[in-house]
Amino acid sequence: MARNETKHMEAVIALAEELNFTLAAQKLHVSQPTVTRTIAEIESSVGSPLFDRDRKTVRLNAAGRAYLGPARVALLEAERAIGAARTVAQNFEAALHIGKSPYIDPFFVSTLLTLRLSRFPRLRIEFSSQFSFDLAHDLLSGTLDLALANEPPDSPFLTKVKLGEAPFYVAASEKDELAQNLAVRLECLDGRHWIAPERRLHPPLYDRFMDFAEKRDVKPRSIHHIIDPEEALPFVTDLHYIAVVLKPGALRICRNGIAIRPLAEPSPLIGTYLMSRADNASPVASAVVRGFMAQLSEVRSKDPLLYSSPEGTRDVQST
Repeated sequence: MARNETKHMEAVIALAEELNFTLAAQKLHVSQPTVTRTIAEIESSVGSPLFDRDRKTVRLNAAGRAYLGPARVALLEAERAIGAARTVAQNFEAALHIGKSPYIDPFFVSTLLTLRLSRFPRLRIEFSSQFSFDLAHDLLSGTLDLALANEPPDSPFLTKVKLGEAPFYVAASEKDELAQNLAVRLECLDGRHWIAPERRLHPPLYDRFMDFAEKRDVKPRSIHHIIDPEEALPFVTDLHYIAVVLKPGALRICRNGIAIRPLAEPSPLIGTYLMSRADNASPVASAVVRGFMAQLSEVRSKDPLLYSSPEGTRDVQST
């Protein structure tokens, strides 16, 4: 019987995703010769190449595609076996791994953390943070059970439910004329010096805002990119600069001397989604999703303006 070790499956999956030996090695945190040797070992066991490759390109062939699906499932089951054993050893009835984007409204996270399920009284929820595209990858690979993401990529292998929408926010000095209003029209940002997150942190969100502004002929005099929202603070205290951020970033830099205002409609809205694998049949995940959605509905029924549903609108004044 051919040996098919975990390292072989991990190497094939990484190479199939990257189609580059160097990048696959980086993903696996091993050397490139190690990946080359591991691929050669499994191809020898199979008796056929899994990839068609030349000096410039690497392509997954028919045999490789046939191997890839079961390999993903096998690794997923191995992870679940370890997780199940660890859960029992730590005296928990069930554990759920949930990923979240750093741009997720803290309200959604706190709602999940306060969730209590009678069917699973000793449920343990573990959170990890990743960007939306990485969350989708981790769901597909089986390392996450659920994920909270902003504008995640579409995939036929993922199921997603829209939880709500939120605007972009503008951070400005309290002495700035923009701070005198409850909301800011996009046109008021024209000709100003902008502070914005790096595009690579979330390309779709960045492009959506920039495209929306360009269509309305709203352009910055200059734009300075940041990674952490708090990097905007020394710029925003200068009356010449304003920062465009999402709600979690706005909360982090909201302090004395800084005014936070939502962009008034019409302006782009950012959707928040709860995602899972389309084939996720876990009774724990299903119970958490049902309980979470019911709890959200209860909160919104008590204060519908606080956390808008996907159909909600912003009822604010603008400049």
